[in-house]
Parts: sequence; C-alpha cells; structure tokens
Amino acid sequence: MLKASGAMAAATLLSRVLGMVRVMVYARFMGDGPAAGIFTYAFQIPNLFRRLLGEGALTAAFIPLFKEKEKNHGEVEMWKAANAVISGLVIAASVIIALVMLGISLALAAHEFSEKTTLMLQLLRVMFPYMLFVCLAAVLMGMLNARGHFFIPAMGATTLNVVMILSVLWLAPKFGVNLPDEKKLPVQIFALAYGVLVAGLAQAAFQAPTLWREGFRYRWVSPWKNETVRLVVTRMIPGTIGVASFQLNVFLVQSLAYHINPQINASFEYAVRLMELPQGMFGISLATYLLTSLSALAIDKNFPEFRTQLRQGIGSLLFANLIAATLLFVLAEPIIRLLFEHGDKFTIASTQRAAFALVCLAPGLVAFSTVNVLARAFYALGDTKTPMKISLVCIALNFVMAALLIGPLKQGGLGIANTATSVINVGLLFFALRKKLGKLEMQSLRATLRPLTLAALLAGVIAWCGWHSWESHFGHATIGLKLGAVFVPAGIAGGIYWLAALACKIPAAKEMTEFALAKFKKRI
Repeated sequence: MLKASGAMAAATLLSRVLGMVRVMVYARFMGDGPAAGIFTYAFQIPNLFRRLLGEGALTAAFIPLFKEKEKNHGEVEMWKAANAVISGLVIAASVIIALVMLGISLALAAHEFSEKTTLMLQLLRVMFPYMLFVCLAAVLMGMLNARGHFFIPAMGATTLNVVMILSVLWLAPKFGVNLPDEKKLPVQIFALAYGVLVAGLAQAAFQAPTLWREGFRYRWVSPWKNETVRLVVTRMIPGTIGVASFQLNVFLVQSLAYHINPQINASFEYAVRLMELPQGMFGISLATYLLTSLSALAIDKNFPEFRTQLRQGIGSLLFANLIAATLLFVLAEPIIRLLFEHGDKFTIASTQRAAFALVCLAPGLVAFSTVNVLARAFYALGDTKTPMKISLVCIALNFVMAALLIGPLKQGGLGIANTATSVINVGLLFFALRKKLGKLEMQSLRATLRPLTLAALLAGVIAWCGWHSWESHFGHATIGLKLGAVFVPAGIAGGIYWLAALACKIPAAKEMTEFALAKFKKRI
C-alpha cells in the first residue's frame, strides 16, 4: 500500500507544488480583488468536474467494473468495456457542453446582466469545454490505476498546471500590457480561460502513451444498451455526491459568496488550494489505491483483509494529515504571506483574509480526506447510495451553516461550515459501514488516536512559539526571512511529532519510517 500510494503521492506532490506555483502566479497577477473572485467562480464550475470525476465518482464507479471484466472475462472484454464507456462519455459530454454554451450565448444576447455576471458568463463559455477533456482524462487515469499504474496518472495534473502557469506568464501579456482597471472587463483574464482549455487537453493526452503500451486501442463501441455503461452511470450519479462532498460544499458556498461579494471567493479559494496539497498527497493517493485494492478483495469476498487494509489506510492517513492540519492552523498567516504576498495585487489585508479562511478550514483536513477513503470502501462493495444519502444531508447542513455564518465571518464562516459538516460526514460513514460489514475492527486505530492527538497538540504549541520567536527576533522583511518563519518552526514541530509518534509505537509512524529507510538504503 505504501509503495503504490507513495509513488502516487510523490507524483501528486509535484503536481500540487506546481498547482501552488500556479496559484502564486495567479495571486501576483490579480490578487484577491473582484476580478479574481469572478474568475475563481467561473473556473469553479468546469473545474468541479475534474474534482468530482478525475478524483472521484467516475473512477470510483468505473474501476471496480473494469477490474471485474479483467478478472472474469479477459482483456478483450475489458478493453471493449472501456471503449464503450469512452464512447458514451464523449456523446454525453458533447451534448451537455453544446447546451450550456448555447444557453450562455442566448442569455448574454437577450439580457443585459451586471458587469460582474457578464464577465463570469463570458469566462464560463470559454472554459466549459474543459469538462470533456477532464472527463476523458478521468477514464484514462482510472484504466491505468486498474492496470497497476499510479505514478503516470498522478503526473497528468502536472502538465495541466504547467500549461496554466504559461497562460499567465506567456499568453496573458499578448492580451494587453497590464490588467485593466477593475471597473472595466479585464481582458487579460481571458488568456487564463483559454489556458484552462489547453491544459485539460494536455492532461488527457499525457495518459495515452502508457495505455498504448498496455495494449489499449480506441474503437467505437456503441454505448446504447451496453451493460458496463449502464452500471457506470447507475453508480456514478449517486457516487458523484458521495465521494466529493468537500468539493460540492466548496462549490455551493462559493455560489452563495459570489452573490454577496466575489472577493470572499478569492480569499476562500487560496485557503482551499493550501488544503488540497496534503489532502491530495495523502487522502486522494491512498483513496485511489484503496479503491483498486478493496475492489479486488470485495470480489473475492475476503472481508478480513478488506477490514485490515481499510484500517491501515486510515491509520496512515490520520498520522500524516493530523500534523499537516496542525501546521496549517498554527502557521496560516506566515504560509499565506510566503506564498502569495508578492507584488501590489495581493496585500497585507489579502494575507489576513486568506489566513483567516485557512485557520477555519484546517481543523477539518483529516475529516475531508477520510471521507474520500470511506466512500471508496462503500464503492468497492458496490454500494454508491449510502454515501450519497449521507452527503446530501451534510451538504444541506453545510449550506444552512454557511448562510448563517457568511455575514459575520465572511470567508471564515465558509471554512467553519465545511469543517463541521465534514466531521459529521465521517461519523455517519463510519456508522453506516459498520452496519454493512457487521464489524470494522478499528480498536487498534482508536487506541492510537489519543497519543497522536497529544503529539499534534505538542507540535502545534512548538510551532506557534517558534513562529512568534522568529517574528520577534527576525521579522519577515525578505523572502529568506519569510521562508524561515514557516520552515524553521514547521520543521522542528514536525520532527518532534514524528519522534513522539515513534515513542508511542504508533503503527503508521513505524511503518512509514521503515519504508522510508528501506528506500533510502536501496538508493545508496
């Protein structure tokens, strides 16, 4: 598990770091002003399909069926099923894209909207075809995961981020010298929208060579009345809600914020991006591996090993993400300052707004990631409806909480609502999974929770004291001092957390240490 998910985590780390560079470039380009909020919301709509499908529902529905075809019917039927799903995907996505783009064009022609809504719709019209490319990439990535490839699919997002960075640095200047006055339509932002399209295509194309070597050849297979396509659709629709409650919650609350003040979206989005770094590395990497592994165990009805792998996965996730959540919470302000406070667009006030959102989101990091793992345990068992029902309850609760808190707390209110409802989601998923399997055998995991929490609290106190000591002695006037304000306290606190976990004989800490040492010795 550590080897497969570790390779994927390494690729995901590179992708997420490049994604963070992209957000840094965006922050320098447009800060957290109204134009940034409008672009963030417009991009959020097609990007939701990447988060739901590329990291969620489509692969969750498709991989168990793909593995079942390989195991019971052979490779010929397996590739045929894949071609049917791809054919159906292209038809469905093309129809949706055509209808949405036509609807936007008619709406813009028939009605005079406010300036911010006009810009948002124009940007959305440019970016919406990204949906087709990202859905296609999701299927190709799922096929590679099912064939035992995790590194290359995770690297696909790297190409996406590189193209989007180039759209700011190379393409945007060709649309004008500077970002125009906020009161006018900022033309340069359309360069970012075209970059999104090219990036989606590049991500899908990146998967093709490896699949070709595996023996895949695309052939048109009619999706109509195809059993695999029917099952994928049947499982994907409820799965879309079940596996991606965090992303759906973010989208819904950002829709609410857009109508109140687009600037709230921009500040909240910077915090979300920081959350996605550890969530992608540990949460999604483990969840992606576990879906394939647990699906094979469920097919064989090997439920004792199913419970063991699930317990080990959650244990590793808890160990890695608990310290990440602690450091994001304690060091929110210096992290935001280091990454985004450059140039004249992202100001000191921008840092304070984004840091407040991150402080409110960070406590929920473990819950956000655990939802991904538990939902995939249900999908491996062929149950997509239970996570959907739970997520619907949590999404409704999240929207109510966000509506109540956004007025007094703005972006912080959105973070608190997401954190609270994700914790509730995890609790309900555990309860439902225990009923489904009869027992979960999580006693050893519960025993590690108290010492790990105490270790994280100790690390948090050390990180807080280290940051304030650094600020009082050195400040943050230069980039070197900004780096020190983050990495010195974080490094000391992280090291103490790791040693404390080893001293308490936490299994995940011991396993990860042995795995890392073995890899190091092998290299030398």
